Amino acid sequence: MGMTAQEVKARWAGTVFDRVEVEARGEDMLEFALACGETDPRYVDPAHPDFQAPVNFTTVYHGARMLPDDFPNFDLRRMIDAGKAVEWKRPLRPGERLGAQSSLYDIYEKTGRSGVMLFLVHRMEFRNPREELVAVVDWRLTIRGGLE
Repeated sequence: MGMTAQEVKARWAGTVFDRVEVEARGEDMLEFALACGETDPRYVDPAHPDFQAPVNFTTVYHGARMLPDDFPNFDLRRMIDAGKAVEWKRPLRPGERLGAQSSLYDIYEKTGRSGVMLFLVHRMEFRNPREELVAVVDWRLTIRGGLE
């Protein structure tokens, strides 16, 4: 028998389960900006005095794990990427190193035409070496049928 959304939330919501360090490389920032169709010189001209990563750039980074090690098993073919949201706090410059931690920020259930769906909000918080929050990325995952 699977766990209910409330049981899953009580056990794992807010749990930090992964930490990674990344470096913002200028060439990666430029490539990402161009791929997104960005035209603002701050994002596409490395010689610009305010050159920085586009606000959604931190979505390229992922931790080593998608979910906590002890999270219930389920068929990964039932999981859907339900989108990302980025909360941008400060510019990210080439060469900056960031520490990121992953947690399950929220867990909730909805029932629709296709049945029960469990939503997991995987949150990554990115901080610079001064521990200043640079960006927050919420990645929503949907598990069709819940944790059967």
